[in-house]
Amino acid sequence: MPPITFISAFKPAWWLPNAHAQTLWPYLFRKKLQLKLIRERLELPDGDFVDLCWTDRHAKTIVIIFHGLEGSIDSHYARGIIPAVYNQGWTAVFMHFRGCSGEHNRLPRSYHSGDTGDINFLINTLSRRYPKANLFALGYSLGGNALLKYLGEDEAAKPLKGAVAVSVPFDLANGSLRLERGLSRLYQRHLIKRLRSKLISKFKGMDAPVALENITCLNTFMRFDNFITAPLHGFRDAADYYTRSSSRQFLKNIRIPTLILHAQDDPFMTPEGIPGVNELSGDIRFELSRHGGHVGFVGGINPFKPVYWVEQRITEFIEEILEKP
Repeated sequence: MPPITFISAFKPAWWLPNAHAQTLWPYLFRKKLQLKLIRERLELPDGDFVDLCWTDRHAKTIVIIFHGLEGSIDSHYARGIIPAVYNQGWTAVFMHFRGCSGEHNRLPRSYHSGDTGDINFLINTLSRRYPKANLFALGYSLGGNALLKYLGEDEAAKPLKGAVAVSVPFDLANGSLRLERGLSRLYQRHLIKRLRSKLISKFKGMDAPVALENITCLNTFMRFDNFITAPLHGFRDAADYYTRSSSRQFLKNIRIPTLILHAQDDPFMTPEGIPGVNELSGDIRFELSRHGGHVGFVGGINPFKPVYWVEQRITEFIEEILEKP
């Protein structure tokens, strides 16, 4: 089957006219999650852990959710997709990457954009626990990049019925440079500040395998990844990390139904970082919109009743797969 690329059906809200408005609105105004969640600590083979949040553990369909850089259960997209999944009668399980649940992880290493080991471990664990369940996976931003990389890393069958990735930085070098330009520098400043603060806090309690003396000078992703992310996770430098961890090169190998939602005006990357149709496998449905920002996609005609389109599209896609014989 040939690759499929579609113009997205998303229509942006007239009152959020540009990429930054789309990106910031849900971050600033999305209501907090009201559901009571079941927490679980999943011990990893290397002695570390990740923390999970479940809606319940009884559904025949389980949607596994992976967050973006420095995300958590409090991220605006988690506040939307978890109730959306639950209201369909499915189970949502949200995985915090190492050190993102409010408690530092045990090992010096952390997580990164191409880190698929914990994703693989969780999916295989749930497949063994619930062998009759329909498993789906969903990733936002960094989590979407890692998920797509996991899906395309090898030809082995993945225990998933389908996957969705939203606002993925397919080309990490492209994204790093984009975040050094214009208003996108505000996102970079915010995220780098959080990363530096967490790193300093973590290594107050253990020896740091990377130099932290000049950490305040690491004010771009290129610098931070060159001196922190890369050596902490076994990469030669930032260029090596970006080359090996970008999901773009793995898209042709994906062999399960996969929906990718992306906006041309995503302020975390340039249009040149968006893969072309010849880079996609036949199992990918790529829906590209002109507007939507980064994990935004807010529609509706009334600012007091915004429509969060992504959640609607994700549940529609999962329904389509479940209805197939």
